[in-house]
Amino acid sequence: MRILLASASERRGAILSERFSNIQQKALNDVDESVPRDTISEQVRQVVSRKAVAVQLDDDYDVVIVADTLVEDPDDERDALGKPDSKEEATTMLLRLRGGRHRVWSATMVHAAGKWHTSVEYALVEIENFSDDVLIELIESESWVGKAGGYDLAGMMGQYAKLVEGSESTVLGFTQSSLDYLEELQSLFSMSRS
Repeated sequence: MRILLASASERRGAILSERFSNIQQKALNDVDESVPRDTISEQVRQVVSRKAVAVQLDDDYDVVIVADTLVEDPDDERDALGKPDSKEEATTMLLRLRGGRHRVWSATMVHAAGKWHTSVEYALVEIENFSDDVLIELIESESWVGKAGGYDLAGMMGQYAKLVEGSESTVLGFTQSSLDYLEELQSLFSMSRS
């Protein structure tokens, strides 16, 4: 099964490469990720839908995947913490998340057999009340670069954060149901080749 991941995310590429053998990855450029104030589930759905529209579908791939992830502000369920642009912004985000719980939303769209399969899921993450020294270490490590909410659960922050509800894959960039769907497609594809 030939899969195109339309994303520049190294983490998403690694997740798929662990499960499937024929993955190509290509970044999407110039996708408008600004959305009107709404629930985070609707915001992430809108962004992933725009990514799906931006993908050039062709016969080179059996499956095309787009995804988006947003971290919900723990104090405002209609405000998302995006990817920080600076150490200062990352520090502000980590201070907001430290010592509390927040939701992480992912939306994934999988194109196969001429149609899109869409899923939106959230996971609940708890971050311990780590020290200011740890905060400095997290910022200086630059593990926040390119990460929604300013942290990477599979990276250094994994020592201070725990998944309370939902799937780790949702926090890392894909809905669990989309990964399950891809496994089903792989099985069907393998049976049709036998």
